[in-house]
Amino acid sequence: MIIKSQRITIKQVAKLAGVSYQTVSRVINDKGEVSPETRKRIQDIIDQYGYKPSAVARSLSQKRSYTLGVVTAGLKYIGPSMILNGMTDEADELGYALILKKLPKFHTNNVQPIFEALLAQHVDGIIWAVPQVGENQKWLEEQTSPLPVPFMFLTASLRSDLSSVDHDNYLGGKMATEHLLLQGYRKIGHISGPLDWLSARQRKKGWEDALQEAGIDPEEMPCVEGDWSSASGVPAFTHLLSDDPEVEAVFVANDQMALSVLQLACKKGIKIPDDLGVVGFDGIAESEYFWPPLTTVSQDLHALGATAVKEIVNIIELLYEGEEKIEAKQIILPPKLIIRESSRKKIDH
Repeated sequence: MIIKSQRITIKQVAKLAGVSYQTVSRVINDKGEVSPETRKRIQDIIDQYGYKPSAVARSLSQKRSYTLGVVTAGLKYIGPSMILNGMTDEADELGYALILKKLPKFHTNNVQPIFEALLAQHVDGIIWAVPQVGENQKWLEEQTSPLPVPFMFLTASLRSDLSSVDHDNYLGGKMATEHLLLQGYRKIGHISGPLDWLSARQRKKGWEDALQEAGIDPEEMPCVEGDWSSASGVPAFTHLLSDDPEVEAVFVANDQMALSVLQLACKKGIKIPDDLGVVGFDGIAESEYFWPPLTTVSQDLHALGATAVKEIVNIIELLYEGEEKIEAKQIILPPKLIIRESSRKKIDH
């Protein structure tokens, strides 16, 4: 039971009112949409228990914009657009707006102007929805002083002091390869994403470890690097077949490249899954409607974007409440294997 002489927190007000602390924050700052009934209930509790934000919270409340900056790239790919949908839905739910800044390319060298532009628009936090590669990785490594606003990465952060949300790419690669092994395939090749991406290296490592645990040397299996695009899947698969014409299956690091593999296999008269098993990664909608339907490691990209927004808003609210230090969190979301006709060969699970 809370007595009036105690210092009540925003979360205790929220619990008494039966709402989220974000809703209480919106009432305090007169921001966002809150029904009159809910607003009155919250205000009555605030008055009853004498709740007052801390001095730090009052200072922050004057500066808060209820906007989040999002740095993204590669919107021609399906994944980034699905992630952005998740961010938008969650931001709307929490009463935040998004300011989108698009890098011209993943390896861009103009990160600092984009960063400064977001700060000039007084964003409360920044979601870094691009891989840490090339110049943007170098820029991050050079930031030795504390960043002025909360940061959230959509891939595992290379800095342990910064929070991140990601899928378990390693486990997904291992699951895909173990499934092919269970179907009776032994010569299993791999078409990876660009290997300067951490996610591509993690998926490849999962493939390698699954083979090693099955007594197969991954060094003897064909492996070709793609660039995530459908267009790169065709030359990558052609190269892989040239390296080992007797390959029995291939784990492809994303669905867009995998669908190109299915198309080229059909043109070459390669029967799937009898002559070649194929597993992709991402779980895009198109994978279900291709022929044969593609087995894929599904990652909920909408949930990834939504989780990033939810977590960074939580950090902002804690800072608003006067927390001086918030421990960085690394959140890993589990993948799910969806088995379809492209890999069902000898054993049906």
